[in-house]
Amino acid sequence: MTDRITTNPQQCGGSPCIRGMRIRVADILELYAAGLSSAQILADLPDLEVADLVAVRRWSGKNLPNPR
Repeated sequence: MTDRITTNPQQCGGSPCIRGMRIRVADILELYAAGLSSAQILADLPDLEVADLVAVRRWSGKNLPNPR
């Protein structure tokens, strides 16, 4: 994992999260699956940074839209 994707058994049931926040990687992947663009995700979740979305894409190993 990267320093942007963290896990903590005491937080979100141990699910991978973004930088220790309670924003799960799975939540970001669901937003992409629902058709949201990176710009929309960043607008909806202002605590996120472009580098967080890049880390999610790398972590998932999936071909997702490039964050802008």
